[in-house]
Amino acid sequence: MNNSFEDQYLDVLHNIETAIVEIGREHPGMLDLDVENALNALIRTYRAEADDRPASPPRLSEMEEEIYEGVKSMCELRLGHAELTTKDGQPVNLPIEPLAVEEIVACLKRIQHSVRRWSKRHGRRGYLDFVQQFIP
Repeated sequence: MNNSFEDQYLDVLHNIETAIVEIGREHPGMLDLDVENALNALIRTYRAEADDRPASPPRLSEMEEEIYEGVKSMCELRLGHAELTTKDGQPVNLPIEPLAVEEIVACLKRIQHSVRRWSKRHGRRGYLDFVQQFIP
């Protein structure tokens, strides 16, 4: 992927990675492999949706399931399938242009590529250690 993709979807990539980092901060034992497995399952889920067929339920560990659900919540928001609310349940009106499922899949694949690259370079938490420095 080139920089123009990252520039075009920077906010979406940041939203997804924020969800991952927040879960990782709650679970210091989380590994890049957990993230990769959750992303793989999400990609399969959204590909099934794009093909208008039911998705098979993912087989994930508890940690992977938590990542899957956290990232899926963000994806659903970006797809326009969910509404952002405050902590007390009030809707937040943000002008977010809904994305196509194919765009979400491309963003998930981009992050998946990053997970693999940083894991290969810096070990089992290479991606998590790298990305968390960019998420306050």
